[in-house]
Amino acid sequence: MIFKPQKYRIKDESMINFIDPEEINDYLNRAKPTTDMVRQVIEKSLNKERLNLEDVALLVKATDLEQIEMIKDGAKTLKRNIYGNRIVLFAPLYVGNLCNNNCKYCGFRASNSKAERKTLNDQELYENVVALEQNGQKRLILVFGEHQKYNAQYIADTVRKVYNIKSGNGEIRRVNINAAPLDIADFKTVKESGIGTYQIFQETYHPEAYKKYHLSGKKADYNYRVTSLDRAMEAGIDDVGIGVLFGLYDWRYEVLALVRHTNHLEACYNVGPHTISFPRLQKALNLDVDEQYLVNDEEFTRIIAILRLAVPYTGMILTARETAEIRREVLQYGCSQIDAGTKIEIGAYAEKFQKNQELKKEQFQINDNRSLNDVIEELIEQDYLPSFCTACYRLGRTGEHFMEFSVPGFIKRYCSSNAMLTLAEYLMDYAPPETAEKGWKLIEKSMLDLEGFQNIDEVHARLMRIKNGERDLYF
Repeated sequence: MIFKPQKYRIKDESMINFIDPEEINDYLNRAKPTTDMVRQVIEKSLNKERLNLEDVALLVKATDLEQIEMIKDGAKTLKRNIYGNRIVLFAPLYVGNLCNNNCKYCGFRASNSKAERKTLNDQELYENVVALEQNGQKRLILVFGEHQKYNAQYIADTVRKVYNIKSGNGEIRRVNINAAPLDIADFKTVKESGIGTYQIFQETYHPEAYKKYHLSGKKADYNYRVTSLDRAMEAGIDDVGIGVLFGLYDWRYEVLALVRHTNHLEACYNVGPHTISFPRLQKALNLDVDEQYLVNDEEFTRIIAILRLAVPYTGMILTARETAEIRREVLQYGCSQIDAGTKIEIGAYAEKFQKNQELKKEQFQINDNRSLNDVIEELIEQDYLPSFCTACYRLGRTGEHFMEFSVPGFIKRYCSSNAMLTLAEYLMDYAPPETAEKGWKLIEKSMLDLEGFQNIDEVHARLMRIKNGERDLYF
């Protein structure tokens, strides 16, 4: 079955605020889920049919324990069918925490006089990227505060510098961006540097809640932010990431709004978001939030399962904001990307910048401080296939083309074999002997899943070439 995006909007409306709180609340108020209705929605998703807002409203309003277990089981099945057992790994690199905005939930906000402001200079950037490469990282997301210093040219120059830093067999093959919204011309400038995904989180899609938490700065303009990825698409960036900071408003509303944003991008540009992120509020310096909307662990698990069913083709990012225990639990329900070996203090990957931070250079507190190898070893032990793959971006399988591959499930044909090749690189170059032994056993075991999808003899041949010193092989 070939995916056909739903036509909610026409392209000449792409720069207009498309979020209608009354529409979303109407769907929520009308949703009266029964077990049969929930089952039908899950079957629809497993048949690779995109869910509409009415469908998603039924899932978020389900409270019966049987219905919730059905949702979780459906999400596990869908993830296994589309993504197999691979988990993509990356690391965030915070470049600078200067910021003009006043967001009450963020340690970077302009009014936070206790925050230590820092921007990596060229030498510090080099040292941090080298440290990441020597640890085995291949994929980074560069994070910038929203400040005039970090303009489009600055971001583009930083991306080029990162790509040019090599250490032994280490190199960064994909650089994603988390930074301020830009105008179309500026998005084009950033695109020319060779970025992967450009992430912009709305934080909350509820206009009144948004106004409450965003006191000043350009980010206080709700409409400018909610249409920011339209401008990115118009500039030719066909891989974009959306997200919500759960805990600012009712999670049920936010889930429907994320799907509404997805529908909008599909209708206007024939491609939805490449990734969806769902961070929860965590401790930050001078945090000032209303706690009535905080999301507990059980609700968080449901959010992930519902989003997996609602948007099957989209990568879902689970970050080190969560504890190792929570990450271990929810991976099965739909997450396809995680960060590992994460340090979010400015400059912390280079050892001499690690001391005496005390949240003064951190945007928030992380709760999974394990090393990259510790995370990889646990994934291997749980039969997940760690991946640093960037093949789709090298071969043009991005944007609309990516959806053509991923929505019908074809992505499994490429990603599993490429995950094995990148894991083999890690095992040869960075892994301790015990991890390497477990990793090679997993690769051989995972070969069985390639039957009918990939030429196994060719995969074996490329693995042997990696053992003999070649690098960056992919299908």
